[in-house]
Amino acid sequence: MAINNPYQSYQANSVQTASPGELTLMLYNGCLKFIKLARKAIEEKNVEERNTNLLKAQKIIQELMVTLNMDYEVAKSMMMMYDYIYRRLVEANIKADAAILDEVEEYVTEFRDTWKQVIQLNRQQQYAQGGQV
Repeated sequence: MAINNPYQSYQANSVQTASPGELTLMLYNGCLKFIKLARKAIEEKNVEERNTNLLKAQKIIQELMVTLNMDYEVAKSMMMMYDYIYRRLVEANIKADAAILDEVEEYVTEFRDTWKQVIQLNRQQQYAQGGQV
């Protein structure tokens, strides 16, 4: 009989019960995590780890791209930024360039922080209207 890892169970439950906004926040946080791990791998000259983590970051950016609702004008601007970030991640991987990761990390952090504010404002509005949070 296999014993479940409590942390893995918690993570799976967090994803399954998260709102779409919270899932997007998780994607941003995951992308930042993989960028940091890739930077460490570059410093340690670990090509395999660099590649693995940058591919994960790229997949997250791709997921963010496909979930955009292109009916809104802001989504078109975001798509251009995601495309730029994606191309820079590829370039950072090819060149093993941590400076590119610094630039990309700033953009992803900005998106994440803005998204976090949107979630908080949405919760405050729901609470003020007497709705469920």
